[in-house]
Amino acid sequence: MAVACELCGSAKLDWDDLDLYRFFAFALGSPSQERFDILARPGLKNALTELWQQLGCRGEDPNFVWFADYEEYEATYIALFDVGIPEPPVPLFESAHNKSKPAQEIALENTLFYEALGLKWDSSCAVPDYLITQLEFLAAVHYTLEHAEDTTSGNLARLETDFLDRHALNWVPSASAKLARVAPCNFGPLMTMLATFLQNRREEVNKIGRESANLPVDQVMLPPL
Repeated sequence: MAVACELCGSAKLDWDDLDLYRFFAFALGSPSQERFDILARPGLKNALTELWQQLGCRGEDPNFVWFADYEEYEATYIALFDVGIPEPPVPLFESAHNKSKPAQEIALENTLFYEALGLKWDSSCAVPDYLITQLEFLAAVHYTLEHAEDTTSGNLARLETDFLDRHALNWVPSASAKLARVAPCNFGPLMTMLATFLQNRREEVNKIGRESANLPVDQVMLPPL
């Protein structure tokens, strides 16, 4: 994973140079030994505190103390996000939190957004409204927007804003609030930072959209995935 290399290769992280969509997709992804080893690095504790402050998260800086070992990390992740009756405490799926529409409609809407950039989700690994799938899509839009001509950036900015409004921001803040109540571990602060980042990013990209030209999205070059 490219973001894993960036996290490993820097003595001091520069959050401004790191795509936070990709960082949160990595940090909140399914447990792996590589993920645990990177997130357990001593230097990441202070870096995450800096990110908390940089994003303007509410409340006191959390004390980022990672899990003692991989087994504890994996078990906590599974108990919070993957297993439960009738569902996990905090499922990482939009349809589990947004009850205003049927799950099939939410999945279809997500898929249509992905297709706007010619992207497809891997049905063998995830569903369209899975948090990591959504973040990876947003990372692709962000990448494309950063490398777009001025004449195409307006529609890309609107694409990103629309997806944030209709999907990511429609459930991540409420999932973050629920997680903060049930999980004092580091997954709670990570979700708080994600929700704050999404809100900040929406304001930033909305400004880009207002300042940019209006051309069809299908004129945009796609990023390598």
